[in-house]
Amino acid sequence: MVRCSCSLLRKYGNFMDNLRLFAKGGAGGMGYPRLGGEGGKGGDVWIVAKKKMNLKQIKDKYPQKRFVAGEGANSRISALKGEKGLDCEISAPVGIIVTDERGKIIGELNKEDDRILIAQGGLGGNLLSNFLPSKGQKRIIHLDLKLIADIGLVGFPNAGKSSLLSKVSHAKPEIADYAFTTVKPQLGKIMYNDFKQVSVADLPGLIEGAHMNKGMGHKFLKHIERTKQLLFVVDVAGFQLSSKTKFRSAFETVILLTKELELYKEDLMMKPSLLAVNKMDLPEAKDKFSELVNQLQNPKDFSHLFEKDEIPGKTMEFHHIIPISAQTGEGIEELKNCLRISLDEQSNQEKEKFSEKQLLNLRNSNLPYSDLSSKYAKVEITECH
Repeated sequence: MVRCSCSLLRKYGNFMDNLRLFAKGGAGGMGYPRLGGEGGKGGDVWIVAKKKMNLKQIKDKYPQKRFVAGEGANSRISALKGEKGLDCEISAPVGIIVTDERGKIIGELNKEDDRILIAQGGLGGNLLSNFLPSKGQKRIIHLDLKLIADIGLVGFPNAGKSSLLSKVSHAKPEIADYAFTTVKPQLGKIMYNDFKQVSVADLPGLIEGAHMNKGMGHKFLKHIERTKQLLFVVDVAGFQLSSKTKFRSAFETVILLTKELELYKEDLMMKPSLLAVNKMDLPEAKDKFSELVNQLQNPKDFSHLFEKDEIPGKTMEFHHIIPISAQTGEGIEELKNCLRISLDEQSNQEKEKFSEKQLLNLRNSNLPYSDLSSKYAKVEITECH
């Protein structure tokens, strides 16, 4: 059963990454005092992860966002135990974090068919409650979408992220010669010859001060949190947002992007990162690329280019630095291979850590050596398939 109330949402174009809704569990059914009958429990309200769903579909289908589960059946002579009320299920996209009105996390939907109970139904009337039922739980919750992707593209506006995404995947983002082309996150997939797929998220360009809610890209910094790795994309010729802002070289761009991520959430600095230096088809691009590599190898020698508060506490260490041209296709295959290698290395490291943790847990369980060896072998087999 779905009824209606008002909603609060945040959207960019047709994209929506936050939705507020009201959920209420069904009331329990009345008990039957004379024969000791127990009323049915009220239905529950669940959030269920489904593929090809988005928050805008929920908004369009249920404009007023009020979800109420069915009431439990009353106890009666023909059925002393009342039936449970119908559950209410809300289909939502994968990648949702569910929080209550105070911001406390209730749960996460990380894969298809994950379920989160958001409002419990009331108990049916029984002897302990003098056969009176209880009401269902009422709750205002927030659905907060954080994109799940293998690679997150990070860069200033017009660095060529959208062009790059269109080159490495089948995605067709809007591409133009002005700063804020991307106004909503775009997802694409790199397809490899062995059928391996790598998902790539193109996020709107950041500007200096993004962590303080400046510009457009700051609204999407949270989507970087769920990517496995970061791919910095910079213009080899540098960047200037407008005639009123300072020109930034490719090296300055890298340092300032790093600082923005650090100020937003320091944990992002721990993610494995790669650097794609774009627009290598421009004149003097090779010389500028060599200069950039030298500056990245000796960042302290160029600290005089920045104000003190612009310098990050830790310099980003890139696993690979790849010169590319999204316009001509130069370096694109090498970039795809580097992304694959970096992700495979990370996956192998995670498997090793998991195996070591399992082995440590088995050792701590004080099992005989023979049992320990056989169980550890089973852990290895489980991880390999």
